[in-house]
Amino acid sequence: MLLLSPDALREVGLSRAKQLSLHDLARKSIDGTVPPLSELRGMDDEEIVSRLTAVRGIGRWTAEMFLIFRLGRPDVLPLGDYGLRRGYAAAFGLPALPAAAEIAARGERWAPYRTVASWYMWRAAEAGGLRPAPSGRDGTSS
Repeated sequence: MLLLSPDALREVGLSRAKQLSLHDLARKSIDGTVPPLSELRGMDDEEIVSRLTAVRGIGRWTAEMFLIFRLGRPDVLPLGDYGLRRGYAAAFGLPALPAAAEIAARGERWAPYRTVASWYMWRAAEAGGLRPAPSGRDGTSS
């Protein structure tokens, strides 16, 4: 990846921002910031999130999706996920999207299987067709 020119990367459709992110991921994989998958499997969730979010373009949501879908971690509740918030509102009959703190508090009951609860919230969002009232950035009604 590090040997590919910006022109070669642009030819395959990568924006400048994606090129920078991929180069950063490659560098951080080489220097050990992001360990190999075999090592990641044995690490604590928060340590993995910390390592991955050190890479340009990777935020907490992306790291949590990696934990769920690549590492199969059973206890991840991605509080910043819009679909999860929408599904929670549908499942609990809320008129607006809930704040992350509300979901986190309820989520304590679901440990150590919060990933399963996340799947249910995503399905509730798909099935419910709920369109909660617009909310502010913190999840409260405007």
